[in-house]
Amino acid sequence: MSQEEFNAVAQRIIKARTDACATGPISADYPHFGMDDAYAVQQLVNRERLEKGGRVTGYKIGLTSEAVQRQLGVDQPDYGVLFAEMERRSGALIDCSQLIAPKAEGEIGFIFKNDLDRKDLTFTEMLAEIDCFMPVVEIVDSVVRDWKINIVDTVADNASSALYMVGAKRFDPSGVDFTRLSVSIETEGGDPVHGTGAACLGNPLNATWWLARKLYDLGTPIRKGHLVLSGAMAPMVSIEPGMQLRFSFDQLDELVLKAG
Repeated sequence: MSQEEFNAVAQRIIKARTDACATGPISADYPHFGMDDAYAVQQLVNRERLEKGGRVTGYKIGLTSEAVQRQLGVDQPDYGVLFAEMERRSGALIDCSQLIAPKAEGEIGFIFKNDLDRKDLTFTEMLAEIDCFMPVVEIVDSVVRDWKINIVDTVADNASSALYMVGAKRFDPSGVDFTRLSVSIETEGGDPVHGTGAACLGNPLNATWWLARKLYDLGTPIRKGHLVLSGAMAPMVSIEPGMQLRFSFDQLDELVLKAG
């Protein structure tokens, strides 16, 4: 693998995002790329975003379903970076013309009160650093045509993360059984989609702990105030212009996504 290849793929992703026009699978054109190569590309794409004034607000975790991991031939989740310009409020209109093939997921987001910058962070230490949690809708979108992706494609493309939508409510994590938190996704004329926190590596906290340790090892620890999206609680739902989706997080909040 060469830096020239990394640069070429990064520019290909940036152009696809800028033009909101899909490209062919990166993995097909660069079959020798592995996960580390894909993360190298992701870093280049995100570096350009930072150079243009982007500000990191947190991270998203993907591939938290063991079934999807087996399908893609991996044994761990992946992650992408959240930027301030990606955030939307519940009820805001999502402009589908700026996206390629968007889908939405219901997730639990955790906000941290201190930097997680210690070696061999324990699960208990991580729990103590969670300031609050909140329901979040992540809008994922792939630059690869028809979502024909493998692990290299999604990692290089910032774990297929496009936008994230939040409400106004925050919750105390003390005593919460995150495995039992549930979401129901309702679309006009469609059957509801349901899921629970148990879909995220058995518990959203498991996925978040994995990410915290991973990022420390990479020298980019989770920082105070960062938001971590812990993974999909239910299957993805496609977004089409004119749709309205309701994400009902039982006993927590309801987020509304309007697509234009």
